[in-house]
Amino acid sequence: MERLKPKLFSVMKIYTKEQFVKDIVAGIIVAVIALPLSIALALASGVTPEKGLYTAIVAGFVISFFGGSRVQIAGPTAAFVTIVAGIVARNGMEGLAVATIMAGILLILMGLLKFGRLLKFIPYTITTGFTLGIAVTISIGEIKDFLGLTIKSKPVETLEKLTVCFKNISTINSQAVIIGAISLLILIIWPKINSKIPGSLIAIIISAAIVKVFKIDVNTIGSLYTISSKAPTFHVPAMNLTMIRTLLPDAFTIAILAGIESLLSCVVADGMIGSKHRSNMELVAQGAGNIFSSLFGGIPATGAIARTAANVKNGGRTPIAGIVHSISLLLILVVLMPYASLIPMPTIAAILFMVAYHMSGWREFVDLIKISPKSDILVLVVTFSLTVIFDLVVAIEAGIVMAAILFMKRMADVSEVHRWKDIDDDVADDDMAGDKENIRWKKVPKRTLVYEINGPMFFGAADKFMNISLDNNVKVVILRMRNVPAMDINALHALNNVRRACKKKHITLIFSHVQEQPLHMMQKAGFHKKIGENNFCDCTDTALERADRLQKLSGSQTA
Repeated sequence: MERLKPKLFSVMKIYTKEQFVKDIVAGIIVAVIALPLSIALALASGVTPEKGLYTAIVAGFVISFFGGSRVQIAGPTAAFVTIVAGIVARNGMEGLAVATIMAGILLILMGLLKFGRLLKFIPYTITTGFTLGIAVTISIGEIKDFLGLTIKSKPVETLEKLTVCFKNISTINSQAVIIGAISLLILIIWPKINSKIPGSLIAIIISAAIVKVFKIDVNTIGSLYTISSKAPTFHVPAMNLTMIRTLLPDAFTIAILAGIESLLSCVVADGMIGSKHRSNMELVAQGAGNIFSSLFGGIPATGAIARTAANVKNGGRTPIAGIVHSISLLLILVVLMPYASLIPMPTIAAILFMVAYHMSGWREFVDLIKISPKSDILVLVVTFSLTVIFDLVVAIEAGIVMAAILFMKRMADVSEVHRWKDIDDDVADDDMAGDKENIRWKKVPKRTLVYEINGPMFFGAADKFMNISLDNNVKVVILRMRNVPAMDINALHALNNVRRACKKKHITLIFSHVQEQPLHMMQKAGFHKKIGENNFCDCTDTALERADRLQKLSGSQTA
């Protein structure tokens, strides 16, 4: 059983001075990487630049301290950009804080209820679809700043943003395009030159210097936002029942996204360091991190795969590196934040273009289109389209509902009830030749029917019990359930209808090979008593012998 114990408490038992030095170096390097990303993601989310740093500082510290991973680095990520921007536009920062707190509570409950393993059941088609949708949405949102367009309105919906950009394309600023292109070129080329220093930092320094020295007419962070270098302060948002009810779907989406991305990041990190994370403890830490982030003026946070990988590559092996990363960002915020006003907006747009490209997973999307069945392609395309056209909440809700319906249909398709004599001869010869339980090796008494039930029996397949034929000359019906791993109340209700029909026609119903879950449900409902304990047999041979005895007993009584 997985323990709800932070990894920090475990690794400190064997902590060394050598590892402490490595963690400090890794933490500082990751802080340098996180600085431009946190600012860029905050601006893309519709909040002021320091909010991104508040998130990386507060949530990063809490999640590293309480987390279930040795090397997880948490902070703002691109996955939250679209939903955060929508919440801020509709409900302001107070609404975002409330939604983030609720999401944190949901994450803590998920961890305490041991839901860590359940998040892996979110279909890959859904995560791939909305991830590409988020990437497209981020890219569309940055067209304005990259081209230096003059747009008075501030549309929230993605397609509205695209439409407004096209309508105002005549206001394009060629100087902004040049700065954006230079930044984009640096971001593409620099990693091939030096992998230690982040390209985003180099792009910011060079582009800011060019704009300052040559007095280029482009928007900067300082010309659009009031920048604060104050440390984050505690603030409890005002909330009421109406706001909670309105923001609950958004909170649910934030919690699901945070859970999926953080656990995915943990899995990637495990592969890099040969460790094993504690998924439920990680969910609790993510919940606590998001709650504290919102209380200190931040936005939603989760595990960041790129920053976590950078931490590992630079020697970080314990949560101390994540804590150092947070402290380093706090010092940068207080000392260097005023210089952030010099960062050109086209550079921010270029950084986010690269973030969107790397997170998009477009190759996986194309591969899924090529190899997936039509039903999975439908879920993939619908989730992607709804993310772009509407928002992430609608996309995830629709995607999960569609995937669940399609899954139930598939399970219903593989579930079947058939008489042994109806088995195809070729199938019997090829697949059942070595099966000692095959009907070909059994002697079935006269006036006895044996039915094989295969697959999970639930409401989607319960009607298949109607295939059981009850002729007047039949005296015993054996239901063989060795291939039924589970059943629900609807299937039990259908079985009860079969029992009633058998009782009316004086037919004895016998069960064979009933597995643990179906048997437990039958016992709990009292169904096994209605059938009779003696009519539950552990194997087919016992069931056939009982049918034979009942036939002989019936014959002797008639005689």
